[in-house]
Amino acid sequence: MFNWDDLNSFLTLSRCSKLKLASKKLKVESTTIARRISRLESSLKLELFYKSPKGYLLTEKGSELLKYAEKIENEIYGINFNFSQSNPNIRGKVRLSVGEGLGVEIISKYINKFYNKYPEIEIELLADTRSRSLSNRETDILISLSRPKKGRLLSWKLCDYFVKLYGSKNYSKDIESIKNTKDLINHNFVSYVDELVEFPELNYLKEVNKNLSVVFSSNSLRSQLLAVKNGVGLGLLHSFIAKKETGLLAILPEIINIKREYWIVIHENLSNLRRIKAVTNFLTTILKNEKKNLYEL
Repeated sequence: MFNWDDLNSFLTLSRCSKLKLASKKLKVESTTIARRISRLESSLKLELFYKSPKGYLLTEKGSELLKYAEKIENEIYGINFNFSQSNPNIRGKVRLSVGEGLGVEIISKYINKFYNKYPEIEIELLADTRSRSLSNRETDILISLSRPKKGRLLSWKLCDYFVKLYGSKNYSKDIESIKNTKDLINHNFVSYVDELVEFPELNYLKEVNKNLSVVFSSNSLRSQLLAVKNGVGLGLLHSFIAKKETGLLAILPEIINIKREYWIVIHENLSNLRRIKAVTNFLTTILKNEKKNLYEL
C-alpha cells in the first residue's frame, strides 16, 4: 500500500527536479521530501531517481512508476475534464517547448485566459530553437516543425505558417533593385546561429540561395527582427510577426514564400493526464483563433 505523502513527494520532485523547489511546492522541509523518497524507494526496493547537474531525474523504474502515480493522483482529485469550464482542481506543472515566434508572439498573450480556467496548472514555457527530448522528460509538450518519425510519441498538426524575406528602409543597399533570388548574393543577411538550430526546417536561407552572406546571427527571432528593422541586413521572418511591424518591406513575396508547419508532440505515457489535455486543448483552441493571422499572406 502506498503512502500518499510519499507518492505526492515523488510526483512533485519528478516535476521540479530540485528538492528545494519540491519542498517549497509542498510547504515542507527538503529533508522531509528526501526522507519520503527514501522510504518509497525502500518499500519498493527500487531506485527511483538519479542525481545529475540538472537535479533529480527519474530512472527507468521511476518513469514506470510515474505513470501509475499520476493515475492515482488524478483519481484522488476526482477531476472531470472539461475545457469549457473552470477546473481549479487540475494541478501540476506542464513544460511546453516551442519556438520563440509562436511562444512569445501568440501563446503568451493567451496565458491569462488559461490560468483563469486552470489556476493550479503551472506552465513552463521554453521558447527557443532547441528540440527537447520527450522521452527524457526535458519537456512535456513539444511544438515541432515536423511530425516525428519514431518513438512512442503522439502528434497532430496544429497549422501552417509562412516565412518571407524582409528588409527595412534603414538598410543601406537598394532593395528595389532585387528582381530575383540571384540578386540576393550582393546583400547582407540576418539568420540563426547554425550550430544552435536543432530543427532543420529553420534553415530557410539555404532554400533561397546557398551562397548568401550572413553578417549577423542570433538564436533569438526577436533579435533577428530588430536587426532587420535597424538595417543590419535582410532576413527571413515569420510573416505573422513581421507584417505587424512598421518599416519592414516584403522582398520578392511572390517568389520567397516558405510554408512551414506546427505540430503538437507528446509522449504516449502522458496522453491521458488531465493537465496535459488541458494544455493541448488550449493550444489547439488558440491556434484556431489565430488561423487568419497565421495564414494571411
